[in-house]
Amino acid sequence: MELGYREFKEIRDIVYQKCGIYINDEQLYITNLKLQERLKALGMDDFREYLKYLKFLDKDKSELNELIQSITVNETYFFREFPQLQTFAEYCIPELIENGNRTFKVLSAGCSNGAEPYTLAIILREMLEDDFSYWVDAIDIDDGVLRQAVKGVYQERDVRNVPSKYLEKYFFKDGNSYVLNSEIKRFVKFYKLNLMDTDKMLRLGQNYDFIFSRNVLIYFSDVSKKEVIQTFYRMLVPGGFLFLSQVESLARISTSFNIRRINNVVIYQKPIGMVMTNEL
Repeated sequence: MELGYREFKEIRDIVYQKCGIYINDEQLYITNLKLQERLKALGMDDFREYLKYLKFLDKDKSELNELIQSITVNETYFFREFPQLQTFAEYCIPELIENGNRTFKVLSAGCSNGAEPYTLAIILREMLEDDFSYWVDAIDIDDGVLRQAVKGVYQERDVRNVPSKYLEKYFFKDGNSYVLNSEIKRFVKFYKLNLMDTDKMLRLGQNYDFIFSRNVLIYFSDVSKKEVIQTFYRMLVPGGFLFLSQVESLARISTSFNIRRINNVVIYQKPIGMVMTNEL
């Protein structure tokens, strides 16, 4: 049972229309493998039957969510891409404090199982004095990972990079699981949200000091990337920072951000004093 190119394109179009994620031709082989798993789970015999199900019978979009999760799954864990987090903690936060910030609002876009937003909350907790306030909003399109994130229960592989003092301070062991304590969980709020839904994204807030969107843009077409980055630009305060994965870049996407290289880490900063615009 092989996925033909015609069916592949139809499935790609459905996913793109629903959430802006673009499956390029190079992903045909892995998509074939992932879809065979979905057909087996649903007791189906061929891809045409699966397509019909996606188009007409998946009323609650549960199968679409399963499909998106299967083709976009990324390994995530606490304190991933540590040099970026070090730059965030030791350079960017102090810079904004020097500029008068007393409150910090952070967005984790594509938060998966919560490891990233909880990591950011831990860093803010450690870096800021008690008279500062902070909040982390976290969004994802996948119901399953959001449910896991809200629970805050993780396995050893998820916390393998957590510094020992933080592991002891912010987690407790329950059998083979590591449970995040409520002291950190209360500073993070999770939302199911599509990055391509500009109106809902903007309603979430246009006053973020930091946006983290790492290993997310790789799943979007060039057109969708520009739309998402435009939305991020509008959501950031002047002087706010955008963190992408070190394998991602705004080259050929946007020239509106200042490119900063701090501690050998490339980050993007919204210029101060710029007039807000819908054009990037």
